[in-house]
Amino acid sequence: MRVLIMGNSGSGKSSQARQLAAQHQLMHLDLDTIFWAPGEVAVARPAYEVLADLYAFVRSYPDWVVEGCYGDLIEKALPFCTQLVFINPGKDACMANNAERPWEPHKYASREEQDSMLPNLMKWVGEYDVRDDACSYAFHRRVYDAFPGAKREDAPLSGDAA
Repeated sequence: MRVLIMGNSGSGKSSQARQLAAQHQLMHLDLDTIFWAPGEVAVARPAYEVLADLYAFVRSYPDWVVEGCYGDLIEKALPFCTQLVFINPGKDACMANNAERPWEPHKYASREEQDSMLPNLMKWVGEYDVRDDACSYAFHRRVYDAFPGAKREDAPLSGDAA
């Protein structure tokens, strides 16, 4: 089992990935851990390093779950997966989840540092359906719709469209 999970920040990707990894003894990769420079806040690593780490991970383990909002990285890993999951509860649900997000020590040195980034994160999450980057709804939708293999979309809740 090799599962890719994509969606907006706060959509539940990490929770679902952790649950799936525990249930099926899968190796788990949160794409944030390879995308961002260690010990730095919002400093991206060079793209060639990120891609090398992604390929090393998907080639090193027979079974895994990879999750993140980086549609371009998800797209690069598609040839290695057995299932694609698009979690899409809608931006309102994502914003509410981000507001309640516990401290993520693998991303931030302190809770205070994480909280200082929340306004930027909330703005970015709220623009999910109008952005045109690789982390946008449009990019995720295109990747999901074009994938010919096994896939599942967790649809928006009623009244909360992406």
